Amino acid sequence: MAKEWSVVIRCLRFAVVYLMLGVGMGIAMGVSHRFEYAPVHAHINLLGWVSLALFALIYHLHPQAAATRLARWHFWLHNIGLPIFMVSLFLLRGGMERAGTFVGIGASVTFAGLALFAVNLMRTLAVANRTVAQVE
Repeated sequence: MAKEWSVVIRCLRFAVVYLMLGVGMGIAMGVSHRFEYAPVHAHINLLGWVSLALFALIYHLHPQAAATRLARWHFWLHNIGLPIFMVSLFLLRGGMERAGTFVGIGASVTFAGLALFAVNLMRTLAVANRTVAQVE
């Protein structure tokens, strides 16, 4: 049970951090009337806050998925790739063209984590479906 809860709790903790970053960034953009960083703000809110909160909910509903190595790899790839992606996108939007390479790297690492989540969830649902079919 500890492995399942650790992934759920980590996802929720990181989700709240991304929520605060995204909202803080939105407020700063609104006050300054500088919206060139809106894509960063949107990605932090969606891939950070919303996605991680949903992952926590799904892992809570399917603790067998949360207990897997895939869940741990998913969490770490997501939370290593996303900051690289967001900082690089921020720099790129600010005019630093060299940051584009790191946008691609961060986005790719984040996507790899999302792919692991998808594989993990599909495997978990397939096992659950087989179990239900055997009971019926």
